[in-house]
Amino acid sequence: MKKLKKVFSFLPVIVAAALFLALFIARLNLVAVINVAFMCICTVLLIICLISSKKLSKKVLAAYGISAGAVTLYYIIFGADAGFGAFSNCLAGWKSAEHTLFAGAGNFGLRILGNLMLIAPTAIILGALCFLATKELKKAKLQKVLSGVLSGVFVLTTVLYLLTMNLRSQPNVERMWEGHDDYLKKVDKAATDSPNVLVILMDDLGYGDVSLNGAIYDTPNIDRIGEEGVNFENFYSCYSVCSPARFGLLTGRYPYRGYADNVIYPTISSTTEFASTRLFNSIEMGANCDGMLGDEITVAEVFQNAGYNTGAFGKWHLGDYGEYLPTNQGFDYFYGSHHVNDMTPFYHVAEENGEYEIVHGYDELEDQSKATEWIHNEITDWITQTVTNSDEPFFAYYASPWPHGPVYAGDDFDGTTGMGTYVDCVTEFDHYLGKLFATLEELGVMDDTLIIFTSDNGPALEGSVNDLRGGKYLAYEGGQKVPFMVRWGNNDGLWEAGTTLEQSAVMVDLFPTLIDLCGITGNGGKKNYLPEDRAIDGVSMRPLLDNDEVIHTKERPILHMKREKLRAIQYSVPTLEILANENYKNYDHAVLKENENITFKYFRRIQNDNSAFFDKYRKNWLHILTDDVGENYNRATVYPTVAEDMDAKMDEIMSSFKDNRRGINREYYN
Repeated sequence: MKKLKKVFSFLPVIVAAALFLALFIARLNLVAVINVAFMCICTVLLIICLISSKKLSKKVLAAYGISAGAVTLYYIIFGADAGFGAFSNCLAGWKSAEHTLFAGAGNFGLRILGNLMLIAPTAIILGALCFLATKELKKAKLQKVLSGVLSGVFVLTTVLYLLTMNLRSQPNVERMWEGHDDYLKKVDKAATDSPNVLVILMDDLGYGDVSLNGAIYDTPNIDRIGEEGVNFENFYSCYSVCSPARFGLLTGRYPYRGYADNVIYPTISSTTEFASTRLFNSIEMGANCDGMLGDEITVAEVFQNAGYNTGAFGKWHLGDYGEYLPTNQGFDYFYGSHHVNDMTPFYHVAEENGEYEIVHGYDELEDQSKATEWIHNEITDWITQTVTNSDEPFFAYYASPWPHGPVYAGDDFDGTTGMGTYVDCVTEFDHYLGKLFATLEELGVMDDTLIIFTSDNGPALEGSVNDLRGGKYLAYEGGQKVPFMVRWGNNDGLWEAGTTLEQSAVMVDLFPTLIDLCGITGNGGKKNYLPEDRAIDGVSMRPLLDNDEVIHTKERPILHMKREKLRAIQYSVPTLEILANENYKNYDHAVLKENENITFKYFRRIQNDNSAFFDKYRKNWLHILTDDVGENYNRATVYPTVAEDMDAKMDEIMSSFKDNRRGINREYYN
């Protein structure tokens, strides 16, 4: 019994040693958080020992020291900044250039200093406790009182360390910097007649939230893009939430490739009531990624290296320091928010060369009514100056924060529609979009500008999806089918104004499409020049734009993913191919008789969207979107071999992803 008790007494040291090894083997922030949680447990054990035996347990003390040392050493070696970044509450007029320790900077020496200072309060209190426990003061009562007070402070400082610890760590992923740099060096300068590009991305705008798609209110300026260009009936975001969709738009790759499978949270303002959100990136993103990795090749970087002036305006939501900042990802200038408008902190910045300044104060959560006007003024001024002062074309990424909740509308629009703030907000955006178009016309570049309009995902609490099922955060149609329109006056006859296109496309298609349409070449004039060191999941939409051709077949399906899992796939199959199957040759279904191609969507397993039956799941669920956009009927029993093929295709895709998550071309790097 004594031997067992003695062995048990070493348990804290054994656990601490195991966590130490786990941290340096796994190299994950999550394991560092577990170490600090164990430190909190040790504080309680130390106090219990102090009360019961009036002395500190050396073994528990050692365990605490091992875990504290592990975390401190880990962030000194693998930290992404000096250690202070997650401890800053920014102030009005705050400039990152003047506060490099908080903005993703820090060499090895500064990381030592920063991380030691973060652990210092708890280390000092622990030292004082040890002193009291080993020394006998003349006044025993005083010693007892001091020990009690210091014990309480010790617990508080350890908890405070958990809330303020450095969670900015170097990503633990395979990097592709060599291919990134090599590709961009080989991008050719754009031709003199290359068009300007304006990509407009809404936030949580539903498929039915524009009047061209059936909204019960008017959006004339948004509609103008489709009425004078093309309108897609079936365009999909590559994810049903914000950050991953933006990743796919900018990279042409599914967000799984970049560990960007969920919402990206702020890494600063750690002592607010929303402090817990600092831990989410470590859990949700994995591999210590705090945003879109710097070695991803963005469409902005391609156009920047082709000689375009590049600017981003509005909502970024792909990281807030270091390699994740927009002006470290191909944009010459950024104005907007690094974060989403329902999280702390939220403020607008002006950013160049990876350095930013907070321009309207550090807390805009309470009143965002000026956001549309501010963003409009910035993008209008930037485009005007660029066109006036430069012979080079521009690439502008206009990522509106609206109508993501909480929604706001400016004073001149609030309450004007009689349909609530949501519609007021969209109406205000549409108004300012009309003013932006007027500026392009005054500058003489409206028809020389390729304008794209879409949304990152479907609506959340408000908004319309028409007859679709589901909404934001779901892999059903309402979550990922979004408005998509393209206008380009001087398109060389590629399409006629007012064209409606039926075939499907997806957000990751934008990257190769823009390179194709704008004639970006590289490596000695190679057309449609795409990276060769990595998988590009998207395909050019030119055949679809030119002749409404199918571009997503079984070989290149559209993926509906969520939290690192493939929820559904969809692709189109020629009707003749279906009828050639022995099982279906005698089918006389209307959908087969009336369509040249059939679009199937298959769910292996998905939670019911009816909250009354939240515990029910749809399994082996096959839809024909061609005649059932609402995903109302399961056709798996009617077309069983199609369901089997799609189920097998899902296994093939996920196996490929797991074997090579980042889609690295091994031959290139060998």
